[in-house]
Amino acid sequence: MNVSDDYRSNWESYWRETSDERGDAIWDSDPSLTAEPHSDLLLPHAEAGRVIVDLGCGNGTQTRFLATRFARAVGVDLSDAAIDHARRATAGAAAEFEQLDLTDTDAVRDLHDRLGDSNVYMRAVIHQSEPAARPLVAAAVAELLGEAGRAFVVELTSGSRDVLRRAASGPAGPPPKLRRVFHHDLKPADAGDEEIPRLLTEAGLKIMATGETVLPQTEHFPDGTRIDLPARWFVLARE
Repeated sequence: MNVSDDYRSNWESYWRETSDERGDAIWDSDPSLTAEPHSDLLLPHAEAGRVIVDLGCGNGTQTRFLATRFARAVGVDLSDAAIDHARRATAGAAAEFEQLDLTDTDAVRDLHDRLGDSNVYMRAVIHQSEPAARPLVAAAVAELLGEAGRAFVVELTSGSRDVLRRAASGPAGPPPKLRRVFHHDLKPADAGDEEIPRLLTEAGLKIMATGETVLPQTEHFPDGTRIDLPARWFVLARE
């Protein structure tokens, strides 16, 4: 299976219309709020000497941080336009980027063959994937881990829908960065709370640790409060 043409084109158009300015994408938060604390949760279970693969890397902000904590960081994304952003921002930095459809089983297997057993970082990818694609995204995590890698996966929970509805219902409507998400028909927090751990375990992944968190956004409510979306994190290994 590959993702639908509409899904791919939605992400391409979103990233084509996103500037290179840091934080222009609503989820492009500073790594001190995301990849840094997430690495602190992953590293007690993972070997820092292994490569880490950032699935759904977007413009590579988190990947570039991960390259400071692991031996090598490779960011992959469905969108060619996102990878173009990442490469432009990464001149001289120790991170690499390539286009990858996580539902393309052969391409994912080829990446594992090239990198070996890898650590994985995945922030908020399953929840906005097409329903038929979600098991394949979870399977891609398992494939890349092999026997020795470890994963950190964090996904939005249903509570995020309430936060997003509140953000969209102000007198002026959704704030600009959230309006662009809706305009391109992206679907945040679309997966159910029980679906995520079920998909991970059905993919042959063992949950080593889990907890609640928030994913800080780069957009704010009208009163200036930052939009923080409720989420759950998982540290995973292959069964």
